[in-house]
Amino acid sequence: QVPVVESGGGLVQVGGSLRLSCTASGRIFVRNYVAWYRQAPGKEREFVAQRNTGGAFAYADSVKGRFIISRDNAANTANLQMNNLKPEDTGVYYCRVGDSYWGQGTQVTVSS
Repeated sequence: QVPVVESGGGLVQVGGSLRLSCTASGRIFVRNYVAWYRQAPGKEREFVAQRNTGGAFAYADSVKGRFIISRDNAANTANLQMNNLKPEDTGVYYCRVGDSYWGQGTQVTVSS
């Protein structure tokens, strides 16, 4: 069983919205922070947003005011609501649960 699975990526026009979801096994999810990273072609993976078990959150400057990270511990799911998308948001988005668990990524493409 894959411990972390992302879904919700796709193709969207500039200014549009997408919601990514990340699901992990309960044993892993409830004890760890959840974070989203992304990797654009030819670039290094970069931090996007994080939500801790206690509710504290953080965002990269490039997505503040546009992205919202949430988590539902009862459903072992975290979501990343992405609004007002820009071409520079294009990339593979990865969910990270704690220090050890990564999903395989979901592609987000923002077209102009």
